[in-house]
Amino acid sequence: MTVLASIRDLAVTHRRDGIEVAALKNVTLDVQAGERLAIIGESGSGKSTLALAIAGLLPKSARIGGSIEWFAPPLGGRDIGFVFQDPSASLDPVMSVSKQIAEVVHTHLGLGWPASRAKARTLLERVRLPDPDSALHAFPHQLSGGQKQRVAIAAAIAAGPKLLIADEATSALDTIVQAEIVALIRRLVTEDGMTLLFISHDIALAAELAERIAVFRHGALVELGTTRQIIDAPSQAYTRTLLDAHIGLDADLLLNRSGLPA
Repeated sequence: MTVLASIRDLAVTHRRDGIEVAALKNVTLDVQAGERLAIIGESGSGKSTLALAIAGLLPKSARIGGSIEWFAPPLGGRDIGFVFQDPSASLDPVMSVSKQIAEVVHTHLGLGWPASRAKARTLLERVRLPDPDSALHAFPHQLSGGQKQRVAIAAAIAAGPKLLIADEATSALDTIVQAEIVALIRRLVTEDGMTLLFISHDIALAAELAERIAVFRHGALVELGTTRQIIDAPSQAYTRTLLDAHIGLDADLLLNRSGLPA
């Protein structure tokens, strides 16, 4: 594979109550173009900080060391799609679904408003939102959590990004809807040839979706390997602990769902 982004000795610190707190500790990692890479770890492991750093969304107060080098034209706003954990926080509560998605299309693709609204409808069909015509005129509070996340995904892919980052995009949803959203993300990434960074605390979900898994703990990258390697033969005790939390986790079943060879 071709390297899309090369991360070298990336360190991020935040100042809290006058104390420097390390969120990432000298992380070195290559992201391959077109791959599905899962970043997993418990809360506070640094996985979301990594996602924000890659997307250029860290707060200005963050102190950053190391580098992120892109082996493609530098990715800008239209080249990185970001799906956050809470769609209610990422969607404007006083703006219709149609307006929110069309605005992304209009801003990044330069289409006129009629064409932007038409593309918004097509995107709602792609994310399989029931009754897309009605949904276009709905406001976020009128939709369920799963429906709102589908709208957020539609907005994230509206400009045709090269990289899609899903940061705990399923953690606020029930188990059935989680599975639907994972399947949706897998389909969209495959259809559009996007690179995927899937951020999650759930190693079972990550194994269903990813080709490689990077395990983070306390801001450090502690293990990296193919999904088969991580599930079958983890080298770190911490990774084994994450696996043990999923009683009955079936590696062959998960890998078959992911489309990877068992």
